[in-house]
Amino acid sequence: MNTSNQKATGSLSERIGTLVKVLRSEVPECIAAGAIDMTTGMLLAVETVDNHPQEVLDLLAAATLDLFQGRNVVMIEDIWKERRGIRIDRHYFQEILVNSDNLSHLFIRTESRDDVVIVVVCRKQVNVGMLFAQARRVLKDVGSL
Repeated sequence: MNTSNQKATGSLSERIGTLVKVLRSEVPECIAAGAIDMTTGMLLAVETVDNHPQEVLDLLAAATLDLFQGRNVVMIEDIWKERRGIRIDRHYFQEILVNSDNLSHLFIRTESRDDVVIVVVCRKQVNVGMLFAQARRVLKDVGSL
């Protein structure tokens, strides 16, 4: 699906669903993509090549919430913002890459909605630069949530 001139329309749920589908289809080596609500820790949408138990998907969403907004992470963000003289309410950490033995997991806070984080899971052999570039391009092309 080429999204270069398309902008998602419809409800928030439909726009998030479109974003996740496009990420899954256009990011190289992508085996799964999802979106997590940072206010509730709930999985909003998921596209994957495999079937996973709901408990695993729920744990991924909860872990994403901890990764971006856990107590210690928020304390670190606040200290760094204070030391750098940043006075905005925006979160400091916007993107996090986690590599496991076989996979690369990219977590990106969406620019238009600070309360939504997308996750893209790729095979380990992915070119990390292309992973970042394609995920960022899809986020830009699909448009604001």
